[in-house]
Amino acid sequence: MAQRNAISVKIPDTDMADIRNALGILQDKLAPHLASLSAQDRMELPKMGDKTVAFVRKTYEYGRKHKELAPAFLDMEELGVDLAAVDFFRDISQILAPISSAVDDSLTLSGSEAYQGALLIYGGIKAAARAKHPNAIAIYDELSTRFPGAPKKKKA
Repeated sequence: MAQRNAISVKIPDTDMADIRNALGILQDKLAPHLASLSAQDRMELPKMGDKTVAFVRKTYEYGRKHKELAPAFLDMEELGVDLAAVDFFRDISQILAPISSAVDDSLTLSGSEAYQGALLIYGGIKAAARAKHPNAIAIYDELSTRFPGAPKKKKA
């Protein structure tokens, strides 16, 4: 039975170079403006969903129009900067999320197919080693360290 081939990615070298270049530009331009949170921070921070964005935007507009209602210690200009960043990062996230998800899925599928193929080759090597094929024994010994589960049976 032939191995299922659900994905076959052959990106031309020129496209790969363009993709890597574009990703490099994205990394260079975006990374200095990004923050990294700990898992604890991610858990504890209040989150903005779609409804919350509308609430924040409306509240910000009211705060700008009616300065007497906003607390004096709140930096309204910085709140505006944060809100503009939300708009920018949401746009970027909406573009990148499906691409990132598809890249992850393609990586998983390609990796799965490659691993299954390697297991088929390994099975052939293992059978050849049992049959005392001279090249197979050394190869099997090297590859079998990947599967340390069961100890080898020693002959008496």
